[in-house]
Amino acid sequence: MAKQKYRFNPDKLSYEAVEDSLLKRIFKWLLYASSSILLAIILSFFFTRTIATPKETRLQNELDALNMRYSELNDEMSTIHDALDALEQRDKDLYRVALYADDFPEEYRMMGKGSSDKFKDLDNLSYGKLIQETSEKINYLQQRILGQSLSLRELQTIAKDKEKLLMSIPAIQPINNKELKRLSSGFGARIDPIYKTSKVHEGVDFSADTGTDVYATGDGVVEVVEKNVWGYGKSIVINHGFGYKTRYAHLSAFKVKKGDKVKRGNLIALVGNTGKSTGSHLHYEVELNGRKLNPIQFFHSDLTPEEYEKLIEISQQSFKAYD
Repeated sequence: MAKQKYRFNPDKLSYEAVEDSLLKRIFKWLLYASSSILLAIILSFFFTRTIATPKETRLQNELDALNMRYSELNDEMSTIHDALDALEQRDKDLYRVALYADDFPEEYRMMGKGSSDKFKDLDNLSYGKLIQETSEKINYLQQRILGQSLSLRELQTIAKDKEKLLMSIPAIQPINNKELKRLSSGFGARIDPIYKTSKVHEGVDFSADTGTDVYATGDGVVEVVEKNVWGYGKSIVINHGFGYKTRYAHLSAFKVKKGDKVKRGNLIALVGNTGKSTGSHLHYEVELNGRKLNPIQFFHSDLTPEEYEKLIEISQQSFKAYD
């Protein structure tokens, strides 16, 4: 409380209390009030800047958690990109090389590197830039995954075709010849046993008793089952697909009919001596896209490397032809 002021009155020879004028009292009150208001403003500014409200604290905690999760998300996306890089490299250097496949079009692998205009509507958001960058990264990652999935799907189709091809290509001898003694005439120029003239022998001959089992040398479909008085006599042609066909001639009996599906090793006929033949035997041919090939080149699945080399040597020294 302010001290009371007094003033001496010479007329009354006494001290009288001094009363402030109304204007002065108003000025003092304003001075006091302005000081209080200023102090309140200073304290309010201090507390609002240094002491957060519970709501602000919660929001700040949520923001910190989001920033941490965003950092983790970036690390996870980087890991996925690294994994995709490794998978694409194996795709190019291993899978496609092993399957003899053409390179996957690079524009399909890079299809995710497009324009970011579709994220422009995020610019006006509080964290629009952050959301835009994350959306672009996720979009690019999705497109890379899509491109790689297309490549793997193509490789899967190629692999299935290769598997089918491997099972379809003629790869065994058409009769049981474990001792390698039945090959009597090889592929190439030979003396015709009837006309005694030189001619190209377009297959190989296996000497065997009539009734000996004859096997399909690869998966395929029986395309021809025919009976001729001359030429191949009774014969079968199997279409293996991929341009491959095999012929089994001079048979005595059929064990399949036209249109049958056969697997490698299935019994299809019996050895005979029909048509233009001078003895019981099997004449066997391999054809690729209409061109006759040396069947010896396809006798590898049921022979060791040593047996295969021996069979080649026998075929080069066998000149006795039965047809």
